[in-house]
Amino acid sequence: MNLSASNTTLFLIAYGPPGPLSYGVFFLILMLYLATVFSNLTLMLVIYLDSTLHKPMYIFLFHLAIIGLIGSSTICPVILHYLLEDVKSISLTNCLLQTFFINIYTTCAYGILAVMAYDRYVCICKPLQYHTIMTPTKVKLLLGVTYFFPVCSLAVQVYLAARLPLCKHTINKLFCISLAVVNLACVKPLLDSLYFVGLFVVFCFLPLVLVILSYIKILSVSIKASKTAQMKALKTCAPHLITFINFSSAALTSVVYNSFYDHLSNVGSVFMSVQIILIPSLLHPVIYGIRTQEIRKSISKLF
Repeated sequence: MNLSASNTTLFLIAYGPPGPLSYGVFFLILMLYLATVFSNLTLMLVIYLDSTLHKPMYIFLFHLAIIGLIGSSTICPVILHYLLEDVKSISLTNCLLQTFFINIYTTCAYGILAVMAYDRYVCICKPLQYHTIMTPTKVKLLLGVTYFFPVCSLAVQVYLAARLPLCKHTINKLFCISLAVVNLACVKPLLDSLYFVGLFVVFCFLPLVLVILSYIKILSVSIKASKTAQMKALKTCAPHLITFINFSSAALTSVVYNSFYDHLSNVGSVFMSVQIILIPSLLHPVIYGIRTQEIRKSISKLF
């Protein structure tokens, strides 16, 4: 990161002035954030303490909770701080770091959800080979890939964005996102744009395709099975499918929000920001806590 990046100041102009509305939104987001932290930490604690949950699916769920905490903790404290401040400014360096961790949240969550879909595919379509395929080494490898490639690729993205000369210094958002930072640049090199598109295809579109293919295979196998086996497959896949649809809906909302942000009011910006980051992070552990019998039993034993 060059010196000029740390000396450059950007202004977030999507906020209204501090007042009763800001204080009400502050309280709402604070409660949602605390609920998110509590639910994810509880889920992680339950999985860590109960040895019967030390299985691939729950290990992946443990890491999904970690990613949820990263996403919500990157955004919520920032929004809470700026709701009470008169001047909403941030250095370019901190802005780029913010975009880095937001993108880490998105790409790693999608990667983990894709890995979980693969785990469900092996469990249902190859039950006798499950323990042979999903070994501890294989689980560590899948998690390593899920973290390593996004971190390295997104670090390059931050480097490319830091090199761009800026002609504007205002962002009509509640926090920094990659597209908003790139739009401040005087020029947009073709190579940088192609790299960003490549990241989207590899870390968003490809996991989506893998999940869809996994469930097509699961569906094709379940159709030929007995009613009991079909109900068991549905019960096994339902939490992951609901979680994936929830996260994908939030990602789609994010694309729409980033494309039409100029047409949103300040209240609308707050709502959309919470939907994109906070709601999936809050709902994922709740969905698994409600829908998964083993986790429900472990929570009962813990409390």
